Amino acid sequence: LAAVYPRLWRYAVTLTGRRDLADDLVQTTCARALEKAHLFDPDTHLDRWLFRMAQRIWLNDMRAARLSAVSDAVDAEEAAANLPSAETNILARQVLDTVMGLPEGQRMAVLLVYVEGYKYSEAAEALNVPIGTIMSRLAAARRKLAEQTGETPGGER
Repeated sequence: LAAVYPRLWRYAVTLTGRRDLADDLVQTTCARALEKAHLFDPDTHLDRWLFRMAQRIWLNDMRAARLSAVSDAVDAEEAAANLPSAETNILARQVLDTVMGLPEGQRMAVLLVYVEGYKYSEAAEALNVPIGTIMSRLAAARRKLAEQTGETPGGER
């Protein structure tokens, strides 16, 4: 659990959009994982099990509280904590703001595939959706990001 914790926290920040909510979600997820440890299959991936659990907890909390989509972004200082220059910090903040503006499904797919390095099939398993859904969400996210940055899908301006 300790080895997966940083990735679970990043996933929770992306899911919730706020550090305080991510902290609460990760704490709840870890507690639930310890309670349900007997249900975990050691031949599977712990991170995917935790990500799916966190996503379900978040969705259940949202339904129960009737929350609207969260749009607050992580503070620029947190997003750019170890970056070498002001320009890099500004760019990182712009990228983070743009990604956080994506719909939740696209945001989750981008995080798992492009940030965490999951294969499409692994991301699909973690989010409990078909692989085609992951591919579609990533394509839509790329189109939206290209539109917002003035790029064409092929990378030209």
